[in-house]
Order: sequence, then C-alpha cells, then structure tokens
Amino acid sequence: QLQACGGGLVQAGGFLRLSCAASGRTFSSVAVGWFRQAPGSQRELVAGISWSGHATLYAGTAKGRFTIFRDNAKNTVYLQMNSLKPEDTAVYFCAARSTVEYAGRDAAEYDYWGQGTQVTVSS
Repeated sequence: QLQACGGGLVQAGGFLRLSCAASGRTFSSVAVGWFRQAPGSQRELVAGISWSGHATLYAGTAKGRFTIFRDNAKNTVYLQMNSLKPEDTAVYFCAARSTVEYAGRDAAEYDYWGQGTQVTVSS
C-alpha cells in the first residue's frame, strides 16, 4: 500500500514536500513515480525514480523546480516542489512498479497507486 501526503494550499513561488510511504512490501525493489491530475486533464507523470534512487526522470514542466528522492530505510519517496505555479494545481498521486528497475512515464506501467493528495497554488 502507498500513502501520499504533504499537499496543501500555497502561494505562487512557494514550496511543498510530498511524501509517499509504502507498507507491505520490499520498498527498495520498486520504482516510484509521482503523477498529477488536474480537473478535466489526463494523469501525467511529474517525476520518477528507480529502485536505487540513482536514476530519475522529470516532466519538462517539473525539471529544475521539482526534485524526487527516496529513503529506502524509511520506505518513503519524496517530491520536493519549489517555485510552485498556479498551473501546478492538481491532485498528486504516487505509484509504484515492481517488475522494472526504472520509472516509466506512462501511468499504465504502474501496479500500485496511493490515494492522492491535493496541491493548490494560488496566484
């Protein structure tokens, strides 16, 4: 199971750190992705990280502002979001895939999903 938290309301230019905590499996053997979905839009990848944490990928809109990292000892993956913009407003989900070492960009590649946490950025 995955539990996402850390969302909230923040002003443009502010920051948030999202957390995705896992239970019930060996967390170090899953790649994790953070996705987001705004009303009327498709779910899109924001950032992903490999089993070891050595390989990451980012959406173009996140690159340079967001950082994904993990602490396998705590079974947690984080998404540090800086310089937030109103267009970052969405429900953010974390997801895990257990059969491939690296994160992917397609939501269909992931096996397990957290419940989502709302991020709202005001202008």
